[in-house]
Amino acid sequence: MNDQRNLFLAIAISVAIMIGWQYFVPAKPPVPQATEQKAADGKPSAATAPAAAPVPQVPGVATVAPAAAAATAAESRDGALTKSRRVAISTPSVHGSLNLTGARIDDLTLAKYRATTDGNSPEINLLSPAGSPEPYWAEFGWVASDPAVKVPGPDTVWAAQSTAPLTPDAKLVLTWDNGDGLRFVRTVSVDSNYMFTVDERVENYGGKPVSLHPYSLLARTGTPAVAGMYILHEGPLGVFDGTLKEMKYEDLKKEGTARYDTVGGWAGITDKYWLAALVPPAKTKVTGRFVHQRIDNSERYQVDYLGAARIVEPGKAEAADFHLFAGAKQVSLLDGYSEKLGIDRFDLAIDFGWFYFLTKPFFYLLQMLHDALGNMGLAILALTVVLKLIMFPLANKSYVAMSKMKKLQPQIQGLQGRFGDDKVRLQQEMMALYKAEKVNPVSGCLPILVQIPVFFALYKVLFVTIEMRHAPFYGWITDLSAQDHTNIFTLFGVIPWDPPHLLHLGIWPIIMGITMYLQQKLNPQPTDPVQAKMMQFLPLIFTFMLANFASGLVIYWAWSNTLSILQQWVIMKKAEASS
Repeated sequence: MNDQRNLFLAIAISVAIMIGWQYFVPAKPPVPQATEQKAADGKPSAATAPAAAPVPQVPGVATVAPAAAAATAAESRDGALTKSRRVAISTPSVHGSLNLTGARIDDLTLAKYRATTDGNSPEINLLSPAGSPEPYWAEFGWVASDPAVKVPGPDTVWAAQSTAPLTPDAKLVLTWDNGDGLRFVRTVSVDSNYMFTVDERVENYGGKPVSLHPYSLLARTGTPAVAGMYILHEGPLGVFDGTLKEMKYEDLKKEGTARYDTVGGWAGITDKYWLAALVPPAKTKVTGRFVHQRIDNSERYQVDYLGAARIVEPGKAEAADFHLFAGAKQVSLLDGYSEKLGIDRFDLAIDFGWFYFLTKPFFYLLQMLHDALGNMGLAILALTVVLKLIMFPLANKSYVAMSKMKKLQPQIQGLQGRFGDDKVRLQQEMMALYKAEKVNPVSGCLPILVQIPVFFALYKVLFVTIEMRHAPFYGWITDLSAQDHTNIFTLFGVIPWDPPHLLHLGIWPIIMGITMYLQQKLNPQPTDPVQAKMMQFLPLIFTFMLANFASGLVIYWAWSNTLSILQQWVIMKKAEASS
């Protein structure tokens, strides 16, 4: 068995797996934003991101044809906010307002997150009203089985018992009477984080029973810019009957509608760090949908739920409730809501990937270290040490084998000189040598193979968790989730030149490349000249490819290499002393 060839193949496979998935997949350009539409008769429109039905087309439930466009995308968000009466929303985590016309939650910014690392930059805007450049809102209500029954819709003007802001300590109570025997009461509350609770109540003071279906929906106009990587899902997703369903924007465009019957669960639309999600009652059977329609050159996406019919008898009342999560995808927060509200697998809103069993524990360990050390960069360094200690027995055994292999290089070269023309005999002699010296040539590849899932799991943690966003290290690294912004091809800012993307090589990637080169020098070198040349280029290839990765990951890789070099050097010195 050719041990050098096995080592080379293992490294080549590592490169392909770690880099190939996402390095050559470009980000998809955003689709131009479009205009908003409203239904003209006060009922939910067919797409609430205007032209699709706010509820599934089930028997006995009427749908409303789309109305003419009511606004243009050129209108500013601020201008759209001034077109209707609103009630302010103010919590430690969100700022915004609720539109009394339609009672939509359509204006929300995240108080704790900024657009850039500059503390004076704008708050992250999550939800926006119709008429703004990027409309995105949540809507709740009822759909009547009988189209003649009047129910509140997008044009309904609700009466508020108080115009005081909606806060964690003050609920908002809205009422509307249809004039035909039905009175609708909506109570909206919010906690100090990102969870809204919407309690719906219908009182029938008329003379005949009425059949109503409760619904909730999220509507978004325009396809947002996404990272475009296979390792990250952005778009509609949800858990239906315990199973995670993800739908890319492009796939939903092709399918048009995806329908799921479920008991409990949740469904929403996710960005890399932000999530808007609807949560039906935990033990209630509902029908969920992902919907796409293209209207007036606009891409419309909708996630909605439809509950079973409620028969409201004369003199009686019926109630329904939904939750809306609208905020940052903090791991501990999602886990807390999952436990408190019984939300099934809510943490899957964060794309932890195939190595979920490693990624989430890594995150919690990283968070514990961050709490102890006060800096996420130091936490990454400490986590690397912990992982090295865990894998120490395996790595130690492997490095001992590699040290022995390096000592056998002269003998192997001698065998190649004697039996180079007889491949079968050469393999037999090499295997006999390995057996006599008690060396396993494959064991040198094991640390590389073991580090592949560890690398991916940590990469996921650094890439998808918001706790890494804008987390500073020391020196020039102000955001561990972003690439090292320094560049050797501009002499680190001295030359006023904007080089091509390929020619971006920061300080930390260079440090990582140097450590990889030094580690390679400690390993047995291939006796095949061609393989040896190719192996020499691997540190350079890794350096340029990892230059575009999150700086936190590059720091991890450089520090991991440094610890490996130290461990391997000590083992080699011991081996030399004992020989």
